[in-house]
Amino acid sequence: MDWGDSVLKRDRKLMRSLIGIKVKGFLETSFLDWPGKVSSVLFFPGCNLRCPFCHNWRLFVEPEIFLDVPLDYIFFKLESLRDWIDGVTLSGGEPTVQRGLIRFIQELKRRSFQVKLDTNGTNPQILRTLIEKELIDFVAMDVKGPLDPFHYKKATGVNVDVEKIKESIEILKEGKVPYFFRMTFVPALHTEEDLFQLAFQLKGKGRLILQNFEPTNAFDPSLRAQKPFPEKRLKELQNLVDELMGFTSLKNS
Repeated sequence: MDWGDSVLKRDRKLMRSLIGIKVKGFLETSFLDWPGKVSSVLFFPGCNLRCPFCHNWRLFVEPEIFLDVPLDYIFFKLESLRDWIDGVTLSGGEPTVQRGLIRFIQELKRRSFQVKLDTNGTNPQILRTLIEKELIDFVAMDVKGPLDPFHYKKATGVNVDVEKIKESIEILKEGKVPYFFRMTFVPALHTEEDLFQLAFQLKGKGRLILQNFEPTNAFDPSLRAQKPFPEKRLKELQNLVDELMGFTSLKNS
């Protein structure tokens, strides 16, 4: 068997081990998804939440309309981008509902890529496994509102075990990987009081980043006519949240 046959056999074995992993979108370079880094972004289908403000809702409602991005193509392109990117962001959808996710990330790490995980925090066991196995290097956890069943159902469209959300928060609080929390502020779903309540709940557990609601392609059609929060006020709220949570040095960041 020559070298080419050996590589081909290895690649076929790899693809068989990743059966079940589907990627529906591949952004080769992004300056926005990983703070301070350039990353490629992979978009996984499927999600266990139904957030009415979600703009990627087709990834969980009708993922079949998107062609699968071949995994061998993804690995080929990542290798070609190695000198240009700092790592790979896993987004969606919700990556942790993917069967075979751990094996997929193991392959990324075998190839010496750093990995950032975007997650909604509903699968703390997977989150802990990924951290303990040193398979992820950064986490952005989306927090949907104050940490109680009422607010979470309002913001996600489904019943959520909020204790699992809290468990994921505590896992991240251990500080084994860098992380931040992120909240999409939706005027029709959240009040400023909700935001401050969440900030109090997260105080001492990490920074909370606010991002504005984008109405254009919201999952709930009734939200598409809603106006997002004024950017000036959102920045003021970010500063207030930073001060409340002890991040005053980041006030003007």
